[in-house]
Amino acid sequence: MIGEAAAKLVWDARQATERVARLVDGCSFDEYPADEVLRWAVERQMMVLGEALAALRRVDPLVADKIPDLARIVAFRNVLVHGYAGVDDRLVWGDRTRSGRIATCVVATSRTAELRGRPVRIERR
Repeated sequence: MIGEAAAKLVWDARQATERVARLVDGCSFDEYPADEVLRWAVERQMMVLGEALAALRRVDPLVADKIPDLARIVAFRNVLVHGYAGVDDRLVWGDRTRSGRIATCVVATSRTAELRGRPVRIERR
Protein backbone atom coordinates (compact mmCIF):
# COMPACT_ATOMS: atom_id res chain seq x y z
CA MET A 1 0.00 0.00 0.00
CA ILE A 2 1.26 3.42 -0.85
CA GLY A 3 1.89 5.61 2.19
CA GLU A 4 0.10 8.88 2.82
CA ALA A 5 3.18 11.05 2.17
CA ALA A 6 3.84 9.34 -1.17
CA ALA A 7 0.15 9.53 -2.11
CA LYS A 8 0.14 13.29 -1.51
CA LEU A 9 3.17 13.71 -3.75
CA VAL A 10 1.59 11.59 -6.46
CA TRP A 11 -1.54 13.74 -6.17
CA ASP A 12 0.57 16.91 -6.54
CA ALA A 13 2.34 15.49 -9.59
CA ARG A 14 -0.92 14.49 -11.21
CA GLN A 15 -2.49 17.88 -10.55
CA ALA A 16 0.51 19.64 -12.10
CA THR A 17 0.40 17.45 -15.21
CA GLU A 18 -3.32 18.00 -15.63
CA ARG A 19 -2.88 21.75 -15.25
CA VAL A 20 -0.21 21.82 -17.95
CA ALA A 21 -2.46 19.86 -20.28
CA ARG A 22 -5.32 22.32 -19.68
CA LEU A 23 -3.07 25.34 -20.09
CA VAL A 24 -1.74 24.30 -23.50
CA ASP A 25 -4.95 22.77 -24.83
CA GLY A 26 -5.73 24.39 -28.16
CA CYS A 27 -2.55 26.46 -28.11
CA SER A 28 0.07 26.33 -30.85
CA PHE A 29 3.79 26.70 -30.35
CA ASP A 30 3.65 30.05 -32.13
CA GLU A 31 1.26 31.31 -29.45
CA TYR A 32 3.23 29.86 -26.56
CA PRO A 33 6.34 32.12 -26.52
CA ALA A 34 4.20 35.16 -27.26
CA ASP A 35 2.06 34.64 -24.14
CA GLU A 36 4.17 35.52 -21.11
CA VAL A 37 1.52 34.51 -18.59
CA LEU A 38 1.00 31.13 -20.26
CA ARG A 39 4.77 30.47 -20.25
CA TRP A 40 5.05 31.36 -16.58
CA ALA A 41 2.07 29.17 -15.69
CA VAL A 42 3.38 26.16 -17.62
CA GLU A 43 6.88 26.58 -16.20
CA ARG A 44 5.49 26.90 -12.67
CA GLN A 45 3.53 23.66 -13.02
CA MET A 46 6.61 21.95 -14.47
CA MET A 47 8.51 23.06 -11.36
CA VAL A 48 5.76 21.71 -9.10
CA LEU A 49 5.81 18.42 -11.00
CA GLY A 50 9.59 18.11 -10.74
CA GLU A 51 9.61 19.02 -7.05
CA ALA A 52 6.86 16.51 -6.24
CA LEU A 53 8.69 13.75 -8.10
CA ALA A 54 12.03 14.62 -6.48
CA ALA A 55 10.38 14.38 -3.07
CA LEU A 56 8.64 11.14 -4.04
CA ARG A 57 12.02 9.65 -4.94
CA ARG A 58 13.19 10.40 -1.38
CA VAL A 59 9.97 9.36 0.39
CA ASP A 60 9.19 6.16 -1.53
CA PRO A 61 11.81 5.10 -4.07
CA LEU A 62 9.82 1.98 -5.05
CA VAL A 63 6.84 4.05 -6.09
CA ALA A 64 9.07 6.62 -7.78
CA ASP A 65 10.72 3.89 -9.86
CA LYS A 66 7.36 3.22 -11.52
CA ILE A 67 7.21 6.71 -13.04
CA PRO A 68 8.77 6.91 -16.51
CA ASP A 69 11.31 9.69 -17.09
CA LEU A 70 11.24 10.74 -13.44
CA ALA A 71 14.95 11.63 -13.40
CA ARG A 72 14.62 13.64 -16.61
CA ILE A 73 11.59 15.56 -15.31
CA VAL A 74 13.39 16.34 -12.03
CA ALA A 75 16.47 17.48 -13.97
CA PHE A 76 14.26 19.73 -16.10
CA ARG A 77 12.80 21.23 -12.93
CA ASN A 78 16.34 22.10 -11.88
CA VAL A 79 16.95 23.86 -15.20
CA LEU A 80 13.75 25.87 -14.75
CA VAL A 81 14.60 26.84 -11.18
CA HIS A 82 18.32 27.49 -11.48
CA GLY A 83 18.86 28.22 -15.16
CA TYR A 84 15.77 30.26 -15.90
CA ALA A 85 17.66 32.77 -18.03
CA GLY A 86 18.58 30.03 -20.47
CA VAL A 87 15.25 28.22 -20.68
CA ASP A 88 14.41 27.44 -24.28
CA ASP A 89 10.68 27.63 -24.99
CA ARG A 90 11.06 24.85 -27.55
CA LEU A 91 12.28 22.49 -24.81
CA VAL A 92 9.37 23.32 -22.54
CA TRP A 93 6.85 23.03 -25.36
CA GLY A 94 8.19 20.13 -27.38
CA ASP A 95 10.03 17.90 -24.99
CA ARG A 96 7.69 18.26 -22.08
CA THR A 97 4.19 19.24 -23.10
CA ARG A 98 3.66 17.89 -26.59
CA SER A 99 5.87 14.81 -26.72
CA GLY A 100 3.66 12.94 -24.32
CA ARG A 101 5.96 12.97 -21.29
CA ILE A 102 3.37 14.88 -19.29
CA ALA A 103 0.61 12.50 -20.35
CA THR A 104 2.85 9.54 -19.53
CA CYS A 105 3.44 10.97 -16.08
CA VAL A 106 -0.29 11.46 -15.48
CA VAL A 107 -0.98 7.84 -16.37
CA ALA A 108 1.95 6.57 -14.32
CA THR A 109 1.05 8.59 -11.25
CA SER A 110 -2.56 7.48 -11.50
CA ARG A 111 -1.54 3.84 -11.71
CA THR A 112 0.96 4.27 -8.91
CA ALA A 113 -1.74 5.72 -6.67
CA GLU A 114 -3.79 2.58 -7.25
CA LEU A 115 -1.16 0.07 -6.18
CA ARG A 116 -2.56 -3.33 -5.22
CA GLY A 117 -5.99 -2.37 -6.48
CA ARG A 118 -6.74 0.08 -3.69
CA PRO A 119 -7.15 3.61 -4.98
CA VAL A 120 -5.68 6.31 -2.81
CA ARG A 121 -7.68 9.47 -2.73
CA ILE A 122 -6.02 12.51 -1.27
CA GLU A 123 -7.95 15.73 -1.40
CA ARG A 124 -6.51 19.15 -0.72
CA ARG A 125 -8.36 21.63 1.41
